[in-house]
Amino acid sequence: MRTRSIFIILVLPLLMAGCLKDINPSDSLSTGTLTGSEQGLQQALNGAYALFKDHVSFNGTVDGNNMYLRQYFQLSDFAADDIVCAQTTTDPLYYSFSLDHTATQTNSRYFWYISYKIINDVNTVIESAEQIANPDESIRQLIGECYFLRAFCHFNLVRLFARPYSQDPAAEGVVLRTSSSDPAQKSRSSVQEVYTSVVSDALKGAELMNQPRGVQFGSKEAAWALLSRAYLYEEKNDSAIFYADKVIGSNRFTLETAATFPQLFANAMAGKETIFCIAFTAADDYGKAGSIASMLYSDGNSGWGEEYASQSLRDTMSEHPEDVRWSYIVPLKDGGGNLQKKNGIEIYYISKFSFQGGSPTLSSPIMFRLAEMYLNKAEAAAKSGDAATALDNVDMIRQNRGLQSSLYNRQVPAGKTALDVVLKERRIELAFEGHRNYDVYRNKRDMNRAYWGYHLPGLKESDINLAARPTGYPNMTVKWDAPRIIYYIPIDEVQTNRLCEQNP
Repeated sequence: MRTRSIFIILVLPLLMAGCLKDINPSDSLSTGTLTGSEQGLQQALNGAYALFKDHVSFNGTVDGNNMYLRQYFQLSDFAADDIVCAQTTTDPLYYSFSLDHTATQTNSRYFWYISYKIINDVNTVIESAEQIANPDESIRQLIGECYFLRAFCHFNLVRLFARPYSQDPAAEGVVLRTSSSDPAQKSRSSVQEVYTSVVSDALKGAELMNQPRGVQFGSKEAAWALLSRAYLYEEKNDSAIFYADKVIGSNRFTLETAATFPQLFANAMAGKETIFCIAFTAADDYGKAGSIASMLYSDGNSGWGEEYASQSLRDTMSEHPEDVRWSYIVPLKDGGGNLQKKNGIEIYYISKFSFQGGSPTLSSPIMFRLAEMYLNKAEAAAKSGDAATALDNVDMIRQNRGLQSSLYNRQVPAGKTALDVVLKERRIELAFEGHRNYDVYRNKRDMNRAYWGYHLPGLKESDINLAARPTGYPNMTVKWDAPRIIYYIPIDEVQTNRLCEQNP
C-alpha cells in the first residue's frame, strides 16, 4: 500500500512557490478585457489550444519535458503494457513504468496544472462570449469549442486521478471548475458528478458548433466522439453506440485503407479518419528536447528513443505479419540485419508521433479518430450481448488493415468471448494513443506485465533471458483494483486547497 509519507516538510517551500491556484489565462485576458469581440474571443481560444502543445512556465521554470501532450501519453501509456522501458531513469516518466507514484512527481503535477489552466482559459471565454446578445453562428461555434475543451480536460483528469467509473462512480473524482470565479478552496466532486459535467458540456458544445473550423479545432463530431467514449466508460452502451453512429453517419470521415493507414499519423491534419487532433507546425518541432517522438523513436540523433513497443504487444500482433499496423513498429537493425538491443531490451521504435513533413520528431497527435467509433460500437454491442454486431464492427477495422482474409465473420473464436475479441482489436488499433490503461482497468481486468523491461524492480541486464518469461519480480501483474492504477493528486493542490483530499 502507498503511504502519505511523501508529504515531508522539506518540499513545502517549493510547493508554496508553485501554488496551482495561479491559473490566470495564459494571455492575461479576463472576462472584462475580452469585450466580446469575435477576434478577441478567437485569439483567447486559440491561446487555450496552444496550451496543449506549448512548454509553459511551471514553478518559475520552462522545461522542455513539460507539455500537456507529452505528459498525457506518458501518464497513460507508460503505465500499461504496450510500451517497455529500456533503462531506469530519474525522469519522472519512470514513475509510470514502475508504478511507484508520488504526489511530488513533476509530470503529474504539470499535467494537473496545465489542465486547469486550459479550463480556466475557456471558462473566461465562455463567460465573456455569453454576455453577447443574439450571438451569430461564428460566436456560437467558439463557445461550443470551449465547452468541448472543458469536457475533454475534465475527462482526462478524472481518468488519471480517480477510480474508473465502472469500479466506483461514488469515489472521489477531481475538482470541477466550471466558472472562472470558482473558489480556490473546493473539494473533489465524485466520479459520477465529473462524468455528468463532462457529458453536459459535450452535449452543449455539440449543440453550439455548426461552423467547423477544421480538425485542429473542436467540432460537433468531436463532441459526439467524446460522448461515445465517456458513455462507453460509464457502461451506458446504448448511448455509446448512439453517438458513435452519429459520428459515422456524419459522412465527414472514412476509414483509412491498408494502403493509406501507414501515412495517417504523419498527415493527421489531412487524414480521412481524423476527427480532432492537436495541430503542430514546423515551428512547433521541439526535436530531441521535449517532443513526444523523442521518447519513442530516434534516427540516431533525433531523440532519446528509450521506450519501445513491448514484447507483450508484439506477441499479440504476431499472428498477422501482414497487418499494416506493424508499420508503426520499427525494429532497429545493424548493417547485418541483426536486431539491436539497449540494456538487454530489443529495440522496436514507435513512429506514430514522427515524420510529419519528414521530421522524425514532428506530428499532430490525434485525440479522436473514426476507427475508435467502430471499436466503441463493438465493445458496447459485446457488452449488450450482441456478438454479431460487435464482430461486424471489428471486421470493419480489420478489412482496412490488410486482414481481409482474416475476418471473424460473426464467429467468436473458441475459448474467447466477443469482448475478448474487441479488447484485443482495440489494443492493436489504438496502441500508443493513450487508451490501453483505461481499457484494461475499466473492464476490471488485470494488467499482465510479465515481459522483460525495467518496469520490473531490481532488474539487471544480466538477468534478461529473452527466450523465457521473467518470474519472481513485483509489478508483473497489476490487479484492476490496486490503488496504484491511478495517480496521487499533486501535492501542490492538496497543500493549497485544504478541501481536496488525497488518494489513498
